[in-house]
Amino acid sequence: MSESKSTNITWHAGQVSRQDREKLLGQRGCTIWLTGLSGSGKSTIAVAAEKALAQKGRLTYILDGDNIRHGLNANLGFSPEDRTENIRRIGEVSKLFTDSGIIVFTSFISPYRADRDAVRKIMGAGDFIEAWVQASVDTCESRDVKGLYKKARAGEIKDFTGISAPYEEPKNPEVVLDTNGQSVDQSVAALVTYLQKHGYIG
Repeated sequence: MSESKSTNITWHAGQVSRQDREKLLGQRGCTIWLTGLSGSGKSTIAVAAEKALAQKGRLTYILDGDNIRHGLNANLGFSPEDRTENIRRIGEVSKLFTDSGIIVFTSFISPYRADRDAVRKIMGAGDFIEAWVQASVDTCESRDVKGLYKKARAGEIKDFTGISAPYEEPKNPEVVLDTNGQSVDQSVAALVTYLQKHGYIG
């Protein structure tokens, strides 16, 4: 990730370890990185999965692409450089949430493989779970609840992923959620099963 410009700084460790926090919560912290085209179902799946886990007594948090751009990343656009910085910041925030023992859902298009891999590298082993929300451009465009594809086709939105900007598919994601035909409930069940199978939740 980007080189630090800060100098004369020292990391201050606390007296409560990550293991202490995870024991308190009864779960293992992780980041489930939902990536895919606009309209593939990332945010919908994150919201439903958060509710499902909350009903099981698990502590989760969602970092959503649009929501983050209202505050933390309000100064970033959608150029390749800004997209990279957007993901860098979210990666650092996700790392903090994960260290706190929380199960984090991030829903970002995050179109560049190198940016997603950079987030994985700053995480501990097993902390980053790449979940590819797989849907074709046709499927996403048929939903187009925000009218973004229509605007992109008309040239009103530049650098729109899948139309005028690339999306680099994950090579080895931990989870694939094929929402071309898979329901939201099926996608959520797949995520919960993964978390249970790999010991993040009991």
